Amino acid sequence: MSLDFIMGPCVIESESMTLRIAEELKQISERCKVNVTFKASFDKANRTSVDGFRGPGIDKGLQILSNVKKETGLKLLTDIHQISDVKPCSEVVDVMQIPAFLCRQTDLLVAAGQSGCAVNIKKGQFLSPYDMVYAVNKVRSVSQSPIFVTERGSSFGYKDLVVDYRSIQIMKETCQCPVVMDVTHAVQQPGSNGGSTGGKREFVPILAKAAVAVGADMFFLETHPNPNEALSDGPNSWPLDKMQELIEQLLSIKDAISSHEAFII
Repeated sequence: MSLDFIMGPCVIESESMTLRIAEELKQISERCKVNVTFKASFDKANRTSVDGFRGPGIDKGLQILSNVKKETGLKLLTDIHQISDVKPCSEVVDVMQIPAFLCRQTDLLVAAGQSGCAVNIKKGQFLSPYDMVYAVNKVRSVSQSPIFVTERGSSFGYKDLVVDYRSIQIMKETCQCPVVMDVTHAVQQPGSNGGSTGGKREFVPILAKAAVAVGADMFFLETHPNPNEALSDGPNSWPLDKMQELIEQLLSIKDAISSHEAFII
């Protein structure tokens, strides 16, 4: 039994780097026989510091993403931050992502729903999983396109996050849509790196394996060829050359769980 993945760099750094990552993820998807949606942001509008790298902007960013689709055939996901992003993005990407800090923004949710694209709503670090149904219903009120909700951890003190795995089951039942586990953002340490976000990427496999066990439908994993040199979210990004090994481990766990359930039935 397979799993679905949303993978790519946090932000578009350059066209060559973006294409390199996308081409490798395409090969991994074929070798592992999994569905991969490529993700990358053209603008990271929620940087800790005004000096943080934000990306190439919407025009150049969407052109690069369009080239990724042309070269690899992968479906595309990108973040939107304002209503004016919706129309141009709808002409290029397959999934519009609502960032966690914007998951209560009614007008943005409705505009994304009206785009005709699938919508992935990231659960705010400040929000109960029970309350995500209201965000979903805002999109559902104007759209019949697929909707996903994403668990990415909750604020724990000032500079750490913790994952309550009950939220995956809660959102499955209340939102009635697939639940994504955002593994790499869940190991963030917001604002802990001197004006930028830190993270503990060594815990990525642990959180991912646990999420398979409790029934996550999809996995969100940011990746980079050299995370220590990434221009955004490097401390929590998983190395590209270790991605296939991680996916194979997750598939093994999924298969073991499925075999056990079949045996019990």
